[in-house]
Amino acid sequence: MTFLKVMTFSLVVLLAYTLFANILPQVQSDPPAEEEPVAAGSLDAAGMAALGEKIFTGKGTCTLCHNNLGRAPDLLKLDLKSTFATRLADARYEGRAKGRDGAKAVETYLRESMIEPSAYVVAGFGKKGTNDTVSPMPAVNKAPIQLSEVQSNAVIAFLQDKAGFDITVPLPAGGETPGKAQEPEADSDEEEGPAKTAQSAIEKFTCNACHDLFESEADAGPNLRGVGERLGRERIRNSILKPNAVIAEGFEPDVMPQDYAEQMRVRELEMIIDFLMTLKKEG
Repeated sequence: MTFLKVMTFSLVVLLAYTLFANILPQVQSDPPAEEEPVAAGSLDAAGMAALGEKIFTGKGTCTLCHNNLGRAPDLLKLDLKSTFATRLADARYEGRAKGRDGAKAVETYLRESMIEPSAYVVAGFGKKGTNDTVSPMPAVNKAPIQLSEVQSNAVIAFLQDKAGFDITVPLPAGGETPGKAQEPEADSDEEEGPAKTAQSAIEKFTCNACHDLFESEADAGPNLRGVGERLGRERIRNSILKPNAVIAEGFEPDVMPQDYAEQMRVRELEMIIDFLMTLKKEG
């Protein structure tokens, strides 16, 4: 009888743990599959444009702001040919593309916009309180986005092609791998591997592109100062894994990626939560 009781108890405990494990968010623990790198020299202009579209909607995180929510011009819906002409003719524009014409001027303007986004800010899209002199957009060749030169060229090619211009960016030469991310700094984590610190996890998932973390000064997402006191660990976790469940006042749904439960390892998620719990209220 005692043996049966022990066995029954053990089975109940085992079933309880199994049920508990299955109701937890299924956060991926294995590295995401690596994309096959594109062979250097194998891309023609059309291939560069196709690669650029993939980066624009993926690694570049461009669609987080360039959408119909009004945080940045909706580059996928605008008539880009007339839009670029208007930008270059703007009296406020004093950049390197000034005085140039055609596709090369567009390439110069786009490259400048991506690498030095505050060089010219489209009216109405600057950071609050800066009178459109400071852009909320991060430089794409730096963390958290960190596109390589080839990847930046691909995005420019995509936008040139979409606008109906000839593609003027250089095609990848020998030794360049368009499908691979820019080499990380010597002291940073490899992109494909697990993040080892809260900061590297936040940069890996580009949280600081929308939230003011590590002095990014981003304001596309809510201010997270004191978030641990306001929400607590479980609500923070739910906000990351199910961002549309509760929308902060003044912000729109569908801006934050909905698939962090598939992208993040458990350890990365917990490091981010641990860090957010340490943030003190302003003042």
